[in-house]
Amino acid sequence: MEAFTATLDKVLHLATLVATDLTRFERESGLTTSRTHLLWVLGATGPSTQQSLAAALSVSARNVTGLVDGLVASGHVSREPHPTDRRATLVTPTATGEAAIRSLIDSHERLARQLFSHVPAERLAVFAATLDETVATFARLMEETP
Repeated sequence: MEAFTATLDKVLHLATLVATDLTRFERESGLTTSRTHLLWVLGATGPSTQQSLAAALSVSARNVTGLVDGLVASGHVSREPHPTDRRATLVTPTATGEAAIRSLIDSHERLARQLFSHVPAERLAVFAATLDETVATFARLMEETP
């Protein structure tokens, strides 16, 4: 049992380090984690409806409206008419938003290299598989907890 708790302690330490880094990022960028996540999704998908963003972020439409309102106010996105559905609008990154998305991608890739470039491919594959299993197990446990 001791190996299990020692491993969990390391995971929790990693979670604390990630949370500290996210807090630093929020302070420096002026963006919340949720707004950053929305920009990340826009970077991957391009202009999107608020409904599709809500699905991608696993949040309510109301929640996305608040996130988009904040990003419109900060100049990161705009709402544009949908080209084929007059009832819908597209959330579209502005030049400021595109620059933020590029910066997010660059820093993500840089951190991945810093953390894992020294790890042999075989060990990295085992680590990634173990993380996948751990995340899936934790998600299942969270669903089972009332």
